[in-house]
Amino acid sequence: MPFNIVSVWSKRRRSKSHDTVDPWIYKPMESWQLRDQNTQSKRRNCSLVFTLKEMEEATCSFNEENLVGKGGFGRVYKGTLKNGEVVAVKKMELPPSKQADGEREFRVEVDILSRLDHPNLVTLIGYCADGKNRFLVYEFMRNGNLQDLLNGIRDVKMDWPLRLRVAMGAARGLAYLHSSSDIGIPIVHRDFKSTNILLSEHLEAKISDFGLAKLMPEDEDIYATTRVLGTFGYFDPEYALTGKLTLQSDVYAFGVVLLELLTGRHALELNQGPADQNVILQVRNILNDRKKLRKVIDPEMAKSSYTMESITMFANLASRCVRIEGSSRPSMAECVKELQLILYINMNA
Repeated sequence: MPFNIVSVWSKRRRSKSHDTVDPWIYKPMESWQLRDQNTQSKRRNCSLVFTLKEMEEATCSFNEENLVGKGGFGRVYKGTLKNGEVVAVKKMELPPSKQADGEREFRVEVDILSRLDHPNLVTLIGYCADGKNRFLVYEFMRNGNLQDLLNGIRDVKMDWPLRLRVAMGAARGLAYLHSSSDIGIPIVHRDFKSTNILLSEHLEAKISDFGLAKLMPEDEDIYATTRVLGTFGYFDPEYALTGKLTLQSDVYAFGVVLLELLTGRHALELNQGPADQNVILQVRNILNDRKKLRKVIDPEMAKSSYTMESITMFANLASRCVRIEGSSRPSMAECVKELQLILYINMNA
């Protein structure tokens, strides 16, 4: 059974002498208040707390040979824990001007992933908050991220059945976040994209990077903000224009990923002309035209791996996900159902 954390972070009260102190104390795992103490053999998310020394030992002092990825947050290293488990260690490295944002994202990721349990979400094994050092420790995903696979960086043949399974896994992960089944409040990922879909050894899709995730206000389906966060190419137009974040913002980003899976193109290609930089602008007008649709199918896919019926249905779903008005898009639960049908049709043609 999933557990609920009352609070990972607690406010520190100022002493009578009014000394200036850091307003946040990071509580060690042992002091977190768990409402459900029913233990099972399966390890919970974020069950371990690490020291800086342990992070250095796991990664051979952050040896460049263990570097597996870079991002705006810092670097990701392959590491090995004392028990022999291979993990991914995200080392937060941000300039002083962005450290407050990085700290906030670190807290959000630990808090949210500690409360969630789903096969299509990456497992957070633990964290390190040692002095000013911040690390997140995840299960190691041996096949990297979806964008790398589509780019041919890894030796994995991305034929249509695999792309459909990846789409299904990602859809189930988002539908779980939106359902609020474990914590009682729907969660918007807010930075869903192909680089945040990781593939396991068995090519199972898992959503990662929850630093920008937002818990929706209770009994409301809109969160209004003056600060629009996310990644260009995946922005929900309504969110970007109005600052109103909804579950449908994730649906829009999911639709962009569907188009990447269909075409093999990037969400945003700045080296192209203005009309061809955005994959949506490239294909929006032909997604429901079966004859023209053949021209945008990723040529890297074996033709024998797909049926045009499944391709057409997939393109239609993608086109509805990226509609301008959020209310016109399907829910993630509906996306899961449609992808199940598409998988069945492609297998039984």
